[in-house]
Amino acid sequence: MSERSLRIAAVRITPILIEDAPLLNLQGVHQPWATRAIIEVETDGGVVGVGETYGDTEHLQALELFGRELPGLSVASSNLLWRVAERVLEPGTVASSLTDGKPSSWVTGVASLRKLHAICVSAFEVAFLDALGRSLGVPVHELLGGKVRDRVDYAAYLFYKWERHPGENTPVDDWGAALDPPGVVAQAHRFIDRYGFKSIKLKGGVFEPAREIAAVRALKDAFPDLPVRLDPNGIWSPETAVEVARELSGVVEYLEDPTSGQDNMAGVRRETGIDLATNMCVTTTDEIRSAVELDAVQVILCDHHFWGGLRATQQLAGICEALGLGLSMHSNTHLGISLAAMTHAAAAAPGDLYACDTHRPWQPEDVIEQPVEFVDGAVIVSDEPGLGVELDRARLALLHKRWMTSDVRRRDDVGAMRTADPMWVKPAFPRW
Repeated sequence: MSERSLRIAAVRITPILIEDAPLLNLQGVHQPWATRAIIEVETDGGVVGVGETYGDTEHLQALELFGRELPGLSVASSNLLWRVAERVLEPGTVASSLTDGKPSSWVTGVASLRKLHAICVSAFEVAFLDALGRSLGVPVHELLGGKVRDRVDYAAYLFYKWERHPGENTPVDDWGAALDPPGVVAQAHRFIDRYGFKSIKLKGGVFEPAREIAAVRALKDAFPDLPVRLDPNGIWSPETAVEVARELSGVVEYLEDPTSGQDNMAGVRRETGIDLATNMCVTTTDEIRSAVELDAVQVILCDHHFWGGLRATQQLAGICEALGLGLSMHSNTHLGISLAAMTHAAAAAPGDLYACDTHRPWQPEDVIEQPVEFVDGAVIVSDEPGLGVELDRARLALLHKRWMTSDVRRRDDVGAMRTADPMWVKPAFPRW
């Protein structure tokens, strides 16, 4: 194989819309459609590598700018992607709409130019590694140094939800409603019966804390041998977080972001001794040192989509191992390409790994030919070349056509909630 055959000849970025369930969270409710972007890099040797990331308008603009700079680069040189980001995504360009220092979402915290760089680098790094692995005939985890586990455990990710999206004549969702402890437990039974998950996570921050405490206790009663977690996305005050932590001490494996900010998290830890996890107050390596000094978190949930890619995830795993921190993975609405990438990153991550989050069971559609399957609550690590998935071009074209004929261009849980409740406003932090 010649070096030239690894050079990028073409880059394709395809925005799509996928079906999403009416899942509730502190912002509101998921829309019927969720945006994603599918990345393809094609080499001079005719090999195509794929990636997947956010598909909202601002990120699509940044991805397009980024992608124009890649032809001629080798898919073996993904370290250079950071240089491309620094050169192309500068203040005053598209980046300015995402880097005004205001909270962009509860997922990525405060927007910054560095985080925009990380999002773009990650999307293309996955595609680079997929193409390189296919070219060399090796799986992505070997390009990361080799797998240290043959299977990656995932958690049953439960949500409070409606039975249908708001609006007239909307169909009843296949999963039905889950608005109280019996509904949440029934949802867990379905997840566990179908996929064999051995950990449970409930997305909280929807109802007053007492109702969510009752749901967690009901889950623990129904599944006494399984670890249970609760994640209210930082919407509680430190005082409320302390109260909940005391109520659920010995019940939950850990609380995830029970309140906002490292200082507040450290206070909850100090008052209760409960283990705390985050994907909100630690989203970059720069934030790890202060979190450790404050003893604010004991588990970090990374997400390669905004952490900087698979190698950055592996580096984080090494840092966590050295500092005695636990590691897991955060999830947002995603397809099989992202699930495969998460699995390769987790397979090559040193140290202890908690069961990872995944939204995958909530999305009925995909853009790969054979879905990545859960076996006894885990994904078996693929040894096929690259990510081990094949793009379904007919399905990709269909989902792109949906995007072309729709006006949905970003996630808007607040707007979707207003369809049911015109007076709904985004809750202020803390809400309780």
